[in-house]
Amino acid sequence: MGASSKLIDLRQLIAERFPQPIAAAPQRLATGIRAIDNRIGGGLPKNAITELTTPNPSAGSALLIHALLRTAHRNGFFVALVDGRDSFDPHTSSSLVLPNLLWVRCQKAIQAVQAADFLLRDGNFPLVVLDLVLNSAEELRKIPQAHWYRLQRLVEAAATAFLILTRRSMISSAQLKLSLDNAWQLNDLEKEDLIQEVIVAVDRVHGARATLARAG
Repeated sequence: MGASSKLIDLRQLIAERFPQPIAAAPQRLATGIRAIDNRIGGGLPKNAITELTTPNPSAGSALLIHALLRTAHRNGFFVALVDGRDSFDPHTSSSLVLPNLLWVRCQKAIQAVQAADFLLRDGNFPLVVLDLVLNSAEELRKIPQAHWYRLQRLVEAAATAFLILTRRSMISSAQLKLSLDNAWQLNDLEKEDLIQEVIVAVDRVHGARATLARAG
């Protein structure tokens, strides 16, 4: 079986496993996290790249992913998570939300970018998350900027919100740039629904520099 036949079979499998209702799609996809949705007009923009950086190791990117899964389960849509360093722990999520997840496990950043490319071309997921937080800066620098612009062109043609998680801002083609300013301690993790206390800064909107704004 040739490579093209395998891709066709994989697209059919994804379409069957993650069917989407036929309806007029909203222009934004709500994250369910008030501090984020309130700052950016109701949710992540579709047909666009959103880059969210977490400069502090304890800023909350893992909590964010789990919160997005809960929102997907509650609102009845599917999430594709491209895991750049195979770091996601499904055992820390409720088993109820996992059927709403397609988890693509990668070891290298370039593999993750290629997987995101495929998922955006497929166009079957309302939300695609590319998690590069744990990939090294050296590894990420080797990815040509042309790859990011290709992903931008792909998402512009899809009714998809594309969220890229990074440690440092690096996606020049991102229409929306956010950063998490948290530095949580171990005892903070005992709080219920901690993600609702997230502190988010809006760094750039549609390529224009914005005044930093914070919400808690």
